[in-house]
Amino acid sequence: MSTLESPAPKKAYHHGDLRAALIDAGLTLLETRAGQGNGDDLSLREVARAVGVSATAVYRHFPDKGALMAALAAEGLARLAVVQHAASDAAGGGVAGFGATGAAYVRFALANPALFRLIFANPASFHLHPDGQEDDAMAFLRANAALLAKGKGGDAQVIALQAWAIAHGLAMLMLDGQVPVDDALIDRVIDTDAISG
Repeated sequence: MSTLESPAPKKAYHHGDLRAALIDAGLTLLETRAGQGNGDDLSLREVARAVGVSATAVYRHFPDKGALMAALAAEGLARLAVVQHAASDAAGGGVAGFGATGAAYVRFALANPALFRLIFANPASFHLHPDGQEDDAMAFLRANAALLAKGKGGDAQVIALQAWAIAHGLAMLMLDGQVPVDDALIDRVIDTDAISG
């Protein structure tokens, strides 16, 4: 028996769902970013390395960096929708739940700055699914706005846009350091009573 040990083999990918592994690795790498960018500095080679596959393996699932970024943005939006649904449920739904979704939106942005910026750098990822169905987050926003419009009167589309503009604007102001990050301020600004239809 030889006293020399062979070098450890390079870690290889063997799980079977490479596309999902690449998305997970891309999301993990985004978390390491300072949060000022939208993932522009993330490379396909870096994602491939994180998974332990060759860069050419990535191209079997994503023809270019734009396709990977769109997939990361879509996954980010799905995660945002989960957080918003949970916040609405915790608040008991209804108008209180609608307000809670806005606060959850801002807190998600603050907790995931690079991913949040990536989502909105890829707006096509949140309008329609490939099958033509509206994205869950957008459908949820519209349904909540319709509920608020029914109770207060007014135009549900205007209410949806006002609510989104307030939450998104506050998130961006806090991310960009224009407004201090303050949890109590988030709750005061995201106030469904201030939204008119």
